[in-house]
Amino acid sequence: MGKPTGFLEFQRISESYEKAATRVKHYREFIPHLSDEQARTQGARCMDCGIPFCNNGCPVNNLIPDWNDLVYRSKWREAITTLHSTNNFPEFTSRICPAPCEAACTLNIPQTPVGIKSIERAIIDKAGENGWVLPQPAAKKTGKKVAVVGSGPAGLAAAQQLARVGHAVTVFEKNDRIGGLLRYGIPDFKLDKRLIDWRMAQMKAEGVKFVTGTMVTGASLPAGIVSDAKKTVSAEQLKKDFDAVILAGGAEHPRDLPVHGRELKGVHFALEFLIPQNKEVAGDRKNPINVAGKHVLVIGGGDTGSDCVGTSNRHGAASITQIELLPRPPERENGELTWPYWPLKMRTSSSHDEGCARDWAIGTKEFIGENGVLKAVKAVRLEWKDGKMSEIAGSEFEIPADYVFLAMGFVSPVGGVLDAFGIEKDNRGNARAATEGGNSYATSIAGVFAAGDMRRGQSLVVWAIREGRQCARSVDQFLMGESTLPR
Repeated sequence: MGKPTGFLEFQRISESYEKAATRVKHYREFIPHLSDEQARTQGARCMDCGIPFCNNGCPVNNLIPDWNDLVYRSKWREAITTLHSTNNFPEFTSRICPAPCEAACTLNIPQTPVGIKSIERAIIDKAGENGWVLPQPAAKKTGKKVAVVGSGPAGLAAAQQLARVGHAVTVFEKNDRIGGLLRYGIPDFKLDKRLIDWRMAQMKAEGVKFVTGTMVTGASLPAGIVSDAKKTVSAEQLKKDFDAVILAGGAEHPRDLPVHGRELKGVHFALEFLIPQNKEVAGDRKNPINVAGKHVLVIGGGDTGSDCVGTSNRHGAASITQIELLPRPPERENGELTWPYWPLKMRTSSSHDEGCARDWAIGTKEFIGENGVLKAVKAVRLEWKDGKMSEIAGSEFEIPADYVFLAMGFVSPVGGVLDAFGIEKDNRGNARAATEGGNSYATSIAGVFAAGDMRRGQSLVVWAIREGRQCARSVDQFLMGESTLPR
């Protein structure tokens, strides 16, 4: 490394945040990227530790020590080339990935990991500002056509990789804009949607065709899933018109909470609140759910719940409470037990810092209403022992709530898409497809592949990009007998 003793000399640098009182007044991103000098200093902390656990901690196996060193030596253009060699969309991962690479960093043993995620963002933002992210169209066309169903990170990664080796790629999306849950599942204050448009422009120049508002025929949508589709295309037509099909939709089927009072007005799935808000920010019609001056309860402690908290703060909710079924995690991880793996510890997001009461080991007993409208939630405290929960006698209580947002995760992709193709599923309702061997990512139907949430279930954006890239290689091998794409 350029600074072998840097980890001894420099402290971890965290990105700064706009003050909470100011940022809740808008939906723009509020975390500026590191300055060049801050990024250089952070890059200098990389230890050249011999075994770069960060590489394996990262699902796309980013060459992290390499671009840390390049940033330290101010070789920014080489840094973005190295970063793009493993990751099609660092502008997404550097903003919304939880950074398992940092958990695996050797410097996380004393809990001062290199700020890998912030360096990654500094690289891609600088590349964008300087016009270094250019189209890479194929020198020669293969004459093969590939359909990609779903325009989230898995579908986009697969589409870009395949276009770059000369295949004619068409991406089908049921909503009115490209991006999948990147576009509509993540608030603008976490991911500026202009970044998706920027990357789309590159992909169009590389030959990718985008078709929006189109749903696979027969793919029925359960409650809680938003669709703008005005057109349909059948599975048979896709198989007829294209040499290969990739199914890369998201795991959008939300987990429900079927307790008494679930039908009351005011109880919603999280995406029924978040998607219309993103559409409003994009200039479409106003969000029909407005929690200004209302008492909000978010059920579920993950990222989707946090997004509901941040959005409710921007509406001006009177109060926001978030509850979680599981017990409160420890403030600090047990590094000796967990490193270099993803640790269990307390995680507080920027949305929580804006204002939110949080509680753990809480079960929901009943939604209480008046004249069909939600007024409160009856809850009970839970005891966890040996991985099993039980209610604590006499601990029932009520939480005032005008709105409840169910953010308890997603159980499966939209099953109707898989059914329309006649694809064999696993026991979780995902497409059954292996990730190793000669037929990796191939489904039970010849010429049809699956990647991302459609294959593995709800997961991180970085896992979706990995699977999209690997699936693209498998499709290229299927079409051409061999592939030069990286795995």
